[in-house]
Amino acid sequence: MFSNHTLASLFSPSDWLGLPENYSAHGDQVGHMMDVITWFMLALFVGWTIFFFVCLFKFHQKKNKKAQYHGVKNHVSTHLEVGVIIIEAVLLLGFALPLWADRTDSYDKVVEENPVRVRAIGYQFGWKYHYAGNDGKFGFIDRDLVSTQGDACIDPNDPNGFDDFIASTLKLPVDRPAIVQTTSTDVIHNFSIIPMRIQQDAIPGKDIPMWFTPLKELETSVVCGQLCGEGHADMIGTMVVESQKSFTKWANDMSVSAYEENKAAYDERQAAAAESAPITH
Repeated sequence: MFSNHTLASLFSPSDWLGLPENYSAHGDQVGHMMDVITWFMLALFVGWTIFFFVCLFKFHQKKNKKAQYHGVKNHVSTHLEVGVIIIEAVLLLGFALPLWADRTDSYDKVVEENPVRVRAIGYQFGWKYHYAGNDGKFGFIDRDLVSTQGDACIDPNDPNGFDDFIASTLKLPVDRPAIVQTTSTDVIHNFSIIPMRIQQDAIPGKDIPMWFTPLKELETSVVCGQLCGEGHADMIGTMVVESQKSFTKWANDMSVSAYEENKAAYDERQAAAAESAPITH
């Protein structure tokens, strides 16, 4: 007996073409949509191929030695074109837009589920990850402070940013929603995680959220899905999904270390400013 998953795989073009296993809660919807589109395109391919061979046979030179200059005398082609427009409208209005609305409307629900918050900062040619720290709040982002590629641009005087930390690997806990805000410090990139069935453009000057829930522990690659320069093919990062316990310990250690370092640097600046301030009587 075949299991439901096996039967689904038999009729899934995504599986035939070797799409990696899905690891996200919403990924099955994406896979289903890709399968529907692929089957639809396959039907069009078969239909147009049949039409091509019919034309080759029907209008062969030996059967039609003299050209016909009057053109089509019926309205079959017009009816077919209208039919195609109706089908495309049904697909767009009946499937694509409702699915997109359902996906975007889920953002408010995710915010209420204590998600992990992280900024993915693209640059030529790599990724850096800015975590909100133990307080769950990002420090104020001042993009005028950018000094290096992939700079998080955290205001060093904002207390909310003292416990923020930067990582070179995207780490997330399993079975917990994550909101990743994509941005860039130079050109447009695209943050793409294929096993999570999600991607989002990283645009300079903007933080654009993408959200998903990892279902299994794994280590996978993060790639840039937007041509961004000569090193585009090498712009590969790493994402690790681990247990909540392991993630909590790692994030806490990173946040505490960042707080101690940033708070000490802030106190030094304050002390230096106090010493250099003019004495008034």
